[in-house]
Amino acid sequence: MVPLFGAIPGGPELLIIFLMFGVFGLLIPIGVAYWVYQDATARGNDSAIVWAIATVIAGLFAWIVGAPAVALLYVLVGRD
Repeated sequence: MVPLFGAIPGGPELLIIFLMFGVFGLLIPIGVAYWVYQDATARGNDSAIVWAIATVIAGLFAWIVGAPAVALLYVLVGRD
């Protein structure tokens, strides 16, 4: 019987790296969306939930640039 990760060189290390990217891929968009939602509600923006949802969706599809791009768009356009 072949060990699960023994046949792949660097298998356990690659698994840890992929899990870290997965965790950060979820935490970054959620954190940015939380900030956008809190700021929008504090400023009385009626579409705060829409901005937060757009931030999460963009962050999940392109987590490196998606959430920061929507947050920047919110700062430039969404703030009154």
